[in-house]
Amino acid sequence: MEKFKKIISTIAPLNIENIDTDQIIPARFLKSVSRDGFGENLFRDWRYDSSGNLKKDFVLNSFSNNTKILLAGRNFGCGSSREHAAWAIYDYGFRVVISSFFADIFKNNALNNGLLVFELDEELIQKIFKKISNESNIEFEVDLDDQKFYSLDGSVEESFLINDYNKTCLIKGYDNIDYILSVKDKILKFENDTGR
Repeated sequence: MEKFKKIISTIAPLNIENIDTDQIIPARFLKSVSRDGFGENLFRDWRYDSSGNLKKDFVLNSFSNNTKILLAGRNFGCGSSREHAAWAIYDYGFRVVISSFFADIFKNNALNNGLLVFELDEELIQKIFKKISNESNIEFEVDLDDQKFYSLDGSVEESFLINDYNKTCLIKGYDNIDYILSVKDKILKFENDTGR
């Protein structure tokens, strides 16, 4: 996986609650077992009309793929447990998703696939949505080492929580197997010390 330390980016705002995994990546696009190519169908039914043309009124269509941070409404990633939802968001180009609440399975799938997701207070989320609506070009920084999220103009600064395991994996670019291999010596020592 790609290593993650800091991201500086504008924010793509998606102020909709209860976005489920079928809205993130509709079931009809789940034919591939590779992680590549899902990004083009991210939010497919919201981004495109029935003729395959981009909808001008859908907010994400006004942001470039250089935008790395998605700010979403409460209860993001609910619904089915499909890992493809995390793949689609990552393949589209997002590296961070922020919400006031994530469905647990989606959150774990995202973190296991190199996508940093973290929760902020709903009041702060709404403040950021309002700020972006007035200043869409404002940039924010996500610093995983320090677990800080802030706007470069200094008006927003907040800490976020992430467990040590997921933080280590993201920073080092590890998947689950890479992590186990990285602590192999500790595992062998434990087995020797306990006679297992």
